[in-house]
Amino acid sequence: MEHPKSYTHKQEQLARFAKAMGHPARMAILQFLLAQESCYFGDIHEELPIAKATVSQHLKELKEAGLIQGEIEAPKVRYCINKENWELARKLFADFFSQTGYRKENCCQ
Repeated sequence: MEHPKSYTHKQEQLARFAKAMGHPARMAILQFLLAQESCYFGDIHEELPIAKATVSQHLKELKEAGLIQGEIEAPKVRYCINKENWELARKLFADFFSQTGYRKENCCQ
């Protein structure tokens, strides 16, 4: 009986980061936060052409993936890039895209 195969921890992390980054609004949020030390929800909402509830959903997805973090400063929430996970994501994507294991003669043409 064959054992089920599983994904590596790196593959799972990379997929989680990619999924979180898989929407243009989330990419806009990340780019906005990368240009700041930190900012409040209202600042982010003003930058995007979407409803507050939708911004909240995108922030939640980015936060759950670990790409951003938020601090409650009642009555506001301040967001910033999670620097440790950002560096991990950067390294995982760089390692993934630096792979050159394909062979031209085997490619679909």
